[in-house]
Amino acid sequence: MAVPKKRTSTSKKRIRKNVWKKKGYWASLKAFSLAKSLSTGNSKSFFVRQINLE
Repeated sequence: MAVPKKRTSTSKKRIRKNVWKKKGYWASLKAFSLAKSLSTGNSKSFFVRQINLE
């Protein structure tokens, strides 16, 4: 099993955690943006069939 040789410093740990959090933040922002464009009908990357309820 892989075992760390020395203790990771607090600053390095904090930096890695923030990088990990930022990754999730950007992913959620992209997902929200895509959902917004799909709901308004301004999507350029998806072809969505409009259903008319009459």
